[in-house]
Amino acid sequence: MRAMIAAAFLLAQPAPAADLPPAFADGDFPPVSASEVQLGQSLFFDPILSGNRNIACATCHHPRFATGDGLSLGMGEGGIGLGPDRRADPADLPEQRIPRNAPALFNLGARQVTVLFDDGRIEADPARPTGFRTPLDDDMVAGFASLLSAQTMFPVLSPDEMAGHYQENDISKLVRSGRLTGDGGAWQAIAARVAAIPAYDAAFRAVYPEIAAGRPIRFTDISNAIAAFMAFEWRADRSPFDAVLRGQGTLPPAAARGMELFYGKAGCSGCHSGTLLSDMKFHAMGQPQLGPGKAERFESNQKDLGRMRVTGRPEDAYAFRTPPLRNVTKTGPWGHAGAYADLGTFLRAHLDPAEAIATYTPAAILPPFQGARPDWSVMEDPALRAEIAAAVTAPKVTLDATEIDDLLAFLDALTDPAGIAGQLGIPDGVPSGLPVER
Repeated sequence: MRAMIAAAFLLAQPAPAADLPPAFADGDFPPVSASEVQLGQSLFFDPILSGNRNIACATCHHPRFATGDGLSLGMGEGGIGLGPDRRADPADLPEQRIPRNAPALFNLGARQVTVLFDDGRIEADPARPTGFRTPLDDDMVAGFASLLSAQTMFPVLSPDEMAGHYQENDISKLVRSGRLTGDGGAWQAIAARVAAIPAYDAAFRAVYPEIAAGRPIRFTDISNAIAAFMAFEWRADRSPFDAVLRGQGTLPPAAARGMELFYGKAGCSGCHSGTLLSDMKFHAMGQPQLGPGKAERFESNQKDLGRMRVTGRPEDAYAFRTPPLRNVTKTGPWGHAGAYADLGTFLRAHLDPAEAIATYTPAAILPPFQGARPDWSVMEDPALRAEIAAAVTAPKVTLDATEIDDLLAFLDALTDPAGIAGQLGIPDGVPSGLPVER
């Protein structure tokens, strides 16, 4: 089959220097039920899951902004508004910005996805009873149906994202006291909120036989439904590039030349490999850092050491997961901290990362906010810039202006408008009766 696709492609346009990946197939995505997906849709857009009932998953991952928020660094608790218009609430200021750029959600249900988050703190691990590794380790409970389902446990427990701060609500109090899982924990409190809403109670009983038989609704049930929705809603495999992989189309000349560069001279496919266009590995690409960083709150620095925070290995310093690329031209700002508001500038920086970090000029999209720590303290420290540059492992690549334009044309050919729009869209309302952000 793959040989047939390649043969058809060769007839139409120049062949890239390396083999193209296989096309996505239905078997690459887990089966889902319509009722579970519809339940997940409601939960995804419902602020009931946040501590103060004011933030939904969709707040930072909204279809209007290609499943992101259009900001370099988002603003969860203490923010009001949506997308680039989101701002600090004068009556309830945030403690800090969210430390990393909101990632896109396209194809996260695909079986080829083996790590999630920029630092890979959730990753597949068949040796573990749950099938994956997470920071909760032994406290991780059973019942998450997938890696994507396990991902949802983080935002609801994060004070800056959804849980809320200090003594603001019942969820934030439990999180602050370290009571996360098990009886009386934050997850159970969230599940109890949802179960108390008759429409949700009925929907969960209709979807999960164990609940219909009398088992209480658990947070894992909520998480599984949301994951089913995300996997279904934002499957993106209908771009012009995907048509080429299926032998059903060709690319315009500039995009075809860009694809040849991507799989050849530019070396992009060395990391952006496979059908996902990600090797699911971690690379130090000299990305600028801004905002609060990922240091613990008791630490004085604002570094984000990326993968090293998970592994503890110095060789993993400033390495971040290779992002998949479907719809990449629509998902800016770019970089793990959203340091680039222009994709062309981001691409040129990738060609010579060490030089780019040394010469970077702030160009982020940030709502005004005077946090406890300055946004640009890392970039204003020559020693820290040099530290990030020294970690770079990628070789320098030289391309002329026309070649860069061709690469950008290929990246645009990865756009799947139907995947961005989603299958179900934004619901008219949610069972909690809380506002749905549009």
